[in-house]
Amino acid sequence: MAVNVMTTKDVMKKVLNKDELFILDVRNESDFNDWKIEGKNFEYLNVPYFELLDGVEDIIGKIPTNKEVLVVCAKEGSSVMVAEMLSDTGLNVSYLKGGMKEWSEHLEPVKIGDLNDGGEIYQFVRVGKGCLSYMVLSEGEAAIIDSTRMASIYLDFVESKNAKITHVFDTHLHADHISGGRTIAENTGATYWLPPKDATEVTFAYQPLEDGNDITIGNTTINIAALYSPGHTIGSTSFIVDKKYLLSGDILFIDSIGRPDLAGMAEDWVGDLRETLYQRYKELSEELMVLPAHFMIIDELNEDGSVAENLGRLFKENHGLNIDNEEEFRKLVTENLPPQPNAYQEIRKTNMGKISPDLENQREMEIGPNRCAVR
Repeated sequence: MAVNVMTTKDVMKKVLNKDELFILDVRNESDFNDWKIEGKNFEYLNVPYFELLDGVEDIIGKIPTNKEVLVVCAKEGSSVMVAEMLSDTGLNVSYLKGGMKEWSEHLEPVKIGDLNDGGEIYQFVRVGKGCLSYMVLSEGEAAIIDSTRMASIYLDFVESKNAKITHVFDTHLHADHISGGRTIAENTGATYWLPPKDATEVTFAYQPLEDGNDITIGNTTINIAALYSPGHTIGSTSFIVDKKYLLSGDILFIDSIGRPDLAGMAEDWVGDLRETLYQRYKELSEELMVLPAHFMIIDELNEDGSVAENLGRLFKENHGLNIDNEEEFRKLVTENLPPQPNAYQEIRKTNMGKISPDLENQREMEIGPNRCAVR
């Protein structure tokens, strides 16, 4: 039987539709336990590739014949060989094109809503990494916020909308993924904005994101005034778009809050984090729709694939916003932290312009799950 190929877009469709899928992951056990393709109705079997070199007979009985079966590895090669062996036994299987590397890079644009002036806001969901970036479109102009390094995806999308990118923002200096902000700005002539307190070591020119800046995209104003929101980093800055959407960066997520330790400053920044969440954000309208820069688990995706929630609801339901005791809060965000992101120091240096790794190294640096949140 022929071996089928499944693309990351095909898998993303199954995630959104909550389809059933049986995944045979042939990476090492530690890699699988650290990070895998998540889906509400996905089942998994992890058998390292080297255990299957002599044949697949031992696992045939563990693979269902009544479900779609997808073989996954790191880069594709091993999954092709295992899929071919399974196919030779009569099973109908597919392998994932590009493997987990390509899954890590898949971006799915989801329309969040219309703006008051007829513009639109889109969320780009990087489901394999938990990254969320945004595009605001209005009157043929576009702004991009917290872009990933896959710049061509944004450039192609904005071209399909007959728009021009005029502004690019990063809410903070990212430590878990390489920003595409500088690349996009260089390719389009757009203004690149960074919080100056996060940019003290950058090696390139940027426009400082500071209180009092209101940036206009077509007919839409991105209000930055009074939303300096430190805690995840010392420069973290939130945006309100169109008086409807709060882009919270890595300060506030749907199911958790940002970690303050990725610059080695957890003890120093925990107070800033609490002040941002418990004072600055409390002063905002509870009707704002929170659009974070990351999500942690697949359960945070809404039915349409977006990651968004009303601020008032988060103040009721997000545990990180409901810790009255300051000492308990301090303990949570300094002691209850997951492992730090893969190669986060090198990623920070790349985003500062201090090092310029090639594409293969950039991919390796980013491999693994999102770890920007307090658990």
